[in-house]
Amino acid sequence: MTRSLTVLLASTTLALGACTMDEGNAPLASASTAAPAEAPQAEARAKNVILFIGDGMGISTITAARIYAGQKQGQTGEEYVLPFETFDNVALVKTYNTNAQVPDSAGTATAMHSGEKTNIGVLGIAAAGGHGDCAAALANPLPLLGEEAKERGLALGIVSTARLTHATPASVYARSANRDWEADAWVPEDQRGLGCKDIAMQLVETDWDVALGGGSVVMYGSEHGGRRMEADADLPAEWTARTGGTYVTTQAELEAAPLDAPVLGVFSPSHMTYMVDRKPDSTEPTLTDMTAQALGRLGQDTDGYYLMVESGRIDHGHHAGQAGYALEEAVEFARAIQYAIDNTDPEETLIMVTADHSHVFTIAGYPRRGNDILGLVVPPTGGDEDHSGEDISEGAPSLAADGKPYTTLGYGNGPGAVSGERPIPETGVQAHQQSVVPTESETHGGEDVALFAQGPGAEGAHGVIEQNVIYDIIRKAYGWE
Repeated sequence: MTRSLTVLLASTTLALGACTMDEGNAPLASASTAAPAEAPQAEARAKNVILFIGDGMGISTITAARIYAGQKQGQTGEEYVLPFETFDNVALVKTYNTNAQVPDSAGTATAMHSGEKTNIGVLGIAAAGGHGDCAAALANPLPLLGEEAKERGLALGIVSTARLTHATPASVYARSANRDWEADAWVPEDQRGLGCKDIAMQLVETDWDVALGGGSVVMYGSEHGGRRMEADADLPAEWTARTGGTYVTTQAELEAAPLDAPVLGVFSPSHMTYMVDRKPDSTEPTLTDMTAQALGRLGQDTDGYYLMVESGRIDHGHHAGQAGYALEEAVEFARAIQYAIDNTDPEETLIMVTADHSHVFTIAGYPRRGNDILGLVVPPTGGDEDHSGEDISEGAPSLAADGKPYTTLGYGNGPGAVSGERPIPETGVQAHQQSVVPTESETHGGEDVALFAQGPGAEGAHGVIEQNVIYDIIRKAYGWE
């Protein structure tokens, strides 16, 4: 399939779609007229698999993003359909870690890439490995999907708007007793020299074909403004010397990089810039840009590929208590998914869209149809369930018991918690939503997340499943069982 790698993607429009199903009930054939039974057909196998992970994209985030995306296009929003919502195969996914009701990204991403649930805060090691114990981690490794893909001759790609050494992208290639051991200087002194490599070192020593994201800070020593123990450390240089690949730091360099060699793209010191804060002259590629580049390069491998694409900053927007930031990231995530749908063969590519966990993010009140999803709650004409028949001025916001308006979106906890008299809430894309319990960072939520699937093997996404079953669905789709 021919792909254009230089098309301008920033203005990509989300497709509005809907699923329809035509179900017929054919009459049963009699014994004398029944046609000969056909031989069972072999199950379709996937040549390629793309796993899209919206970090923190719980179901309430999907709903709010759907409305927000529609409203950005002049619709009321509720009727809008995100690209992956047209997929026929859907499941609910249980996200708990082995030692936590409410999980983190390391344990959940490990479940998806190893086939086994594990403890909160660890990567690629079994629950018996504990946390923060190098020796125990080395004794309890888990299989990694990325390793198996390369061993079986597939191309491997990793794309994220977070640091490439952050929990979700790292789950593709790394094993670590602590997700925070991204640089050698971040490993506790009593755990150094025991055989555990920091995550950045594992990244540059692992074989893959495309890795695009943020996080240069953990790849350099202090001479270059980085965080490694050796002042002159330069992991990208070590990687290029070993692989003959190309290291790039801008969108233009990425587009110019040779197609016949691996490419490592690190576009920011830490996580990549939020879409809300992105400047017109930014040199960073968008998530859609990176997805397009990854697909164009990986698609050259005739044996197929595995690609993991993470929208990491949905999660960060929620942690900051800023729903607008999270929703803008979710809309860009949907654009990347639409690009993949449009530029892959559905007969040979399994596309899966899910989240690692949810957030304590709520959509509440009784806002009227088409109400600004980032605004104050304005009730339908005639009032709502709690104020039916009252004298309500048309267009006036609903008032809480303290006589002040409130927003549709909010959080169960986080930095927006109200102490004392509640102020009038902020609105708009940069607003900090109000919350109930004061915490420095808004926390994850423990409810199930959704899994959407399309392509060969997609039928595995049904019912209520454990998160580690996603690994099994992928391996079965490839025909590795």
